[in-house]
Amino acid sequence: MGWGHVGHMRFCFLVEEHYRNDGMPLAVVEHLRVTGHRVDVLRPGADLLDLAKLVRSGKHDAWVLKTVSGGPGLGLLESAAAAGLTTVNDARAIRPVRDKARAAVVAALHGLPMPRTWAAADPAAFAAIGARRYPLVVKPADGSSGRAVHLVERPEQLAGLAAPADGGLLIAQPYVPNDGCDLKVYCAGGEFFATRRTSPLHPHHPAVERPVPLPREVAALAAQVGEVFGLDLYGLDVLIGPDGPVVVDVNDFPSFRQVPRAVERVADAVVRLARTGSSWPTPGAGPLLTDAGVAG
Repeated sequence: MGWGHVGHMRFCFLVEEHYRNDGMPLAVVEHLRVTGHRVDVLRPGADLLDLAKLVRSGKHDAWVLKTVSGGPGLGLLESAAAAGLTTVNDARAIRPVRDKARAAVVAALHGLPMPRTWAAADPAAFAAIGARRYPLVVKPADGSSGRAVHLVERPEQLAGLAAPADGGLLIAQPYVPNDGCDLKVYCAGGEFFATRRTSPLHPHHPAVERPVPLPREVAALAAQVGEVFGLDLYGLDVLIGPDGPVVVDVNDFPSFRQVPRAVERVADAVVRLARTGSSWPTPGAGPLLTDAGVAG
């Protein structure tokens, strides 16, 4: 029996307009309602919000965020957390992964295998990176969903890239040689799953996404990522390079595409986390690593 069947709770979901018709999280919202929970859905970019009333009313047991990077919902979630309200994920864990420059610093400090990272507002500045580091992958520091990701083979190609219109940063990382597919690893409250997906940098490869067994080395790495960043509902993009698995991106509350019973698993995780808090109560604690879906 899932946590969603034990007592009734009250949730506030902050859902960006980008996801207004998306199965994740709206199917999770519907599942929670069907199983007896009360769920309010707010759209920070469209609705008129009485902020003081929202925070002070105490009518929600937990707040859940599903918004695009850079959207207005994160600040609202952080304000709710500052007022002592429960959030899923922990509000303190979200901004460090949505800012890819900051995530790279955190990863380096904790020894996570992530490519060396440079940041600049003007793509022309990346010409100072030694030619031996090329090709480079250049993308917005606040990007999401594979938006504006470029493979730059030579420094002279940087002239064809535009600086972010919002004045934000770009990051550049050496390209990790791989077979043309990303390993998408998802964690839903302690359970790990993997899918194999054609990389956006290799559009000439057949576009496929399918569930695959999760190698134990990658599962251990995924658990370490959750611990380092303090996330409970998250995903990471992993490339299997010449020296082993490399993390190239971390996302809070991802799509969970191709995860078996994704809606039920995510809904149960949301309820459990709302009741018990993060899976990281003490340093070194981590999600339960089961044999399900994990390759030997």
